[in-house]
Amino acid sequence: MKKLLFILALLVTLQVPAQKLIGGKNIIKGNLTSFALRNYHFSYERSLNHFMSVSASYRYMPKGSLPLQSITEKYIDNSAINFDLFQMGNNALTFESRFYLGLQKMSGFYIAPYARFANFDLSVPVDYTYTPDPTVGAIIGNTPITKTAGLNGTIKSNSYGAYIGLQKQLLTKLVIDIWFIGGHFGSSTGNLSFISPEKLPSQAVDALQKTLDDIKVNPFELKSKVDQNGATADMKGPWAGIRGLGISLGLRF
Repeated sequence: MKKLLFILALLVTLQVPAQKLIGGKNIIKGNLTSFALRNYHFSYERSLNHFMSVSASYRYMPKGSLPLQSITEKYIDNSAINFDLFQMGNNALTFESRFYLGLQKMSGFYIAPYARFANFDLSVPVDYTYTPDPTVGAIIGNTPITKTAGLNGTIKSNSYGAYIGLQKQLLTKLVIDIWFIGGHFGSSTGNLSFISPEKLPSQAVDALQKTLDDIKVNPFELKSKVDQNGATADMKGPWAGIRGLGISLGLRF
């Protein structure tokens, strides 16, 4: 009985005059394609006139295993980085304007310039091997020791770009928004650090410094410094991304 009453109430709601709802100036949307990649992306769009709107969106990906790991391994070709234990999360704010080519508010093909401000939370395990001094402590011989330095920190990026898409009314309240292609370009800075639980011997300091120096992430500039207390790695460089095919569903009001 309760289910039947709920369905009847829903049907009554959907009978609200379509013209009033279609003419709404606001749309709240969720990106379906981002959900498949552990991203949670929501946006709010408001119409300014028949041809233009503005919107703001927020994207959040909880920290976890590295997405598209195989591609990253090819880009950063360094066996010292343990990609299986690599952790990444991110969040981003995006502000955009949309210029619609149709005659209806927030409907039809559009061109959208945008600005994006993103933070990437990283945990990068780096393996390094050194031979201890046999005269120190109880260690005898020159058996190599392999340890892992876990570098943690954040990379921040600011980028600007544009993309094209199509937005259509499906039902009285339901809207579909399809992104076709676009991209953005900007700059980034980052800082990662490793705090050693114990004082590092000089051999370990030298080995970790060499390992970090050998990591190349062109076109980014990476500068690292290691001492007995741990390590820091600073990064800066250009930032670019492709805004590929995406599908969002929205509620118009």
